[in-house]
Amino acid sequence: MTVFRNIVKKIKNKETPFYAAIKRTIMFILNFRVPLFWPLSWLYKGLYYIHIFIRESVITILKIVYFEPMFRSRCSRSGKNLRMEKLPYIVGEGKIEIGNNVYISGRIVVGFNDRFNNTPKFTVGDNVFIGHMSSFAAAKKIEIEDGCYLSSNVMIFDNDGHPINSLRRKAGEPIEEKDVMSVKICTGAWIGTRSIILKGVTIGKNSIVGAGSVVTKDVPPNSIVAGNPANIVKKLTE
Repeated sequence: MTVFRNIVKKIKNKETPFYAAIKRTIMFILNFRVPLFWPLSWLYKGLYYIHIFIRESVITILKIVYFEPMFRSRCSRSGKNLRMEKLPYIVGEGKIEIGNNVYISGRIVVGFNDRFNNTPKFTVGDNVFIGHMSSFAAAKKIEIEDGCYLSSNVMIFDNDGHPINSLRRKAGEPIEEKDVMSVKICTGAWIGTRSIILKGVTIGKNSIVGAGSVVTKDVPPNSIVAGNPANIVKKLTE
């Protein structure tokens, strides 16, 4: 499609019948649509459901015999009824613990920074949902307790990734161990889509982080926070 459009752009100022015919032909190809009168409409509707069935069947088979066993082989503990759709992308070496009835939607990223002669940990409790494209960077520990819900594209860091000091950063030096602080998401918390949880933060029990928030400090239990930086906007009753 892009090739055809580029050709049209190049000849759009040409006025000869030859170039005009080429342009009309290309525009006809670009704008052509299969007419969906009723026999074809039923045919393509059937093909649509066949396509979905085949795609879902392939995903299910890969999950059972390929993705899930490979992921569980990287876990030091893997509970019952793990549900996942794609193989998580894991960088570095660390300890992964997964509880019971965990649902990993789509693909997630887990990155470990093990340069401090320790074993970074990523632990997930029971009955936890982790949304598609969520990412976790652990140099010490990221802990998600039971019953938490993480929407898509959530990012959690227990370190800055690079030194805050510009000279050390330009020199390519790594972060220091004193700058690493664990993150904890307590029981029943809900993290909205595209939220960012920074190092040292504890999200209290049953609290909610609004979509797109940047959390830089602890969130008390039974609170709703939102914004950048996130602040309490409402208190909840248990």
